Amino acid sequence: MATLDEKHPNVEKIEDAKIPALDPLDYDDEFSPEEQKKIIRRVDLRLVTITGLAYCVSLMDRTNLSMAAIAGMVEELELYVGYRYSIVVLMFFVPYVIFQPPMTVITRKVGPTIFLGSIVISWGAILVGMGFTKNWNQMVACRVLLGLLEAGYFPGCVYLLSSWYARYDVQKRFSIFYLIGCVASALAGILAFGLMQLDGTQGLTGWRWIFILEGVITGCIGILTIIFLVDFPDRAHKSWKFLTEKECAFIVRRINRDRSDGFAEPFTLKRFLSPALDLKIWGFAMIFFCVTTVSYAIAYFLPIILSEGMGFDTGTSQCLVAPPYAAAGFVMYGTSWLGDKYRTRGPVLIFNALLCIIGLPMMGFAKSHAVQYVGVFFTVSGSNANIPAVMAYQANNVRGQWTRALSSATLVGFGGIGGIAGSLVFREQDKPQYRPGIWTAIACNLLLMLIVAVQSVWFRYANRRADRGQRLIEGSPGFRYTI
Repeated sequence: MATLDEKHPNVEKIEDAKIPALDPLDYDDEFSPEEQKKIIRRVDLRLVTITGLAYCVSLMDRTNLSMAAIAGMVEELELYVGYRYSIVVLMFFVPYVIFQPPMTVITRKVGPTIFLGSIVISWGAILVGMGFTKNWNQMVACRVLLGLLEAGYFPGCVYLLSSWYARYDVQKRFSIFYLIGCVASALAGILAFGLMQLDGTQGLTGWRWIFILEGVITGCIGILTIIFLVDFPDRAHKSWKFLTEKECAFIVRRINRDRSDGFAEPFTLKRFLSPALDLKIWGFAMIFFCVTTVSYAIAYFLPIILSEGMGFDTGTSQCLVAPPYAAAGFVMYGTSWLGDKYRTRGPVLIFNALLCIIGLPMMGFAKSHAVQYVGVFFTVSGSNANIPAVMAYQANNVRGQWTRALSSATLVGFGGIGGIAGSLVFREQDKPQYRPGIWTAIACNLLLMLIVAVQSVWFRYANRRADRGQRLIEGSPGFRYTI
């Protein structure tokens, strides 16, 4: 049987054809509507679940530093000296940002199954190594290696997921993908509290067991990723016990009806880099920077804020991390469902940013610890719910395989820069209120709202011109920006 690529050898011609973007739910002559739903459900169960599970440990592995910090790591490695703790945090993001564009290309060329699965196993090994570090310099080296390995995972997943779904199906899938990560963040504190009870076992302190056993869990999930993760739609029929070639062809047709970019394009450096001249791609990236600056700052410092700022003991601080992240999951899925149903993205981003603007002053300026903790709910919910919202906003408004690859890499790359900023905004000298960090987080949300407003005006203007036949958007007569 001929493969999809053999049936469509002239991929560029197909890609550039002026095919109007149709409703992806239109009738398909190969499958009935019920059969179509079953195929998409199988994609959801396999693709979203396994990418989300691996991202779950990714998020847990990069943020468990704060759990280890209050479990004795700061004292044992002398991270209280100067900016050592912040340096350990931010050094993860240097290779994480630099290596994302080439890693995204490798994901498409090599295939996500082996490549992404292998790097998950590798960073599990690095985590185990972090549990045996003797000084802060060794911890910095481990964090650099961790950042290098994780550089390929998140942008690769954003690219892969956006390649499988129609524009107005994608935010719910992104939210479930990230929701699994939120579950990890919610449970990470409780898990860390349990693991630190191994203090003294085999002569190792409790914070070391957090890294060692979470590294073992990561390695096991990496093996599952290699077994169950699927390829891009045009070649996913080769994935183990997944869709048939006929079913994959349906997915490709569905994507082509939606935005005409279901087939792989030949790679050239010019094709990959030329979208960098498109200002909206950098607008998406700046929005993600604003979101991740807040979300990473909270992730890395919330246990410390609860402990030193609000006066809770170590165990209570670790466990109190869970409820706000659980609440964030409901906000995330609820706003994503509304965004997909009403085919809108910008208002969702602004609503979530307003939640942060309500919560941050409560965290930073309220006198009551109860009010401060309520502010944590608003802030964590708003910042985390905006992560899948930004990913969907970007995915809906670009077209073309390599444009999508570059856009995913720049988006997540700026997210990494946001991680660097987030690791520095809550400074040691500002505790216990951390008010400069609170003001920085508020400013990020105001900037996010401004960028969304400007892009919304431009998208509306471009859509109106396209409706009058005066503009061709993204090379397709039927393509319209999602506002």
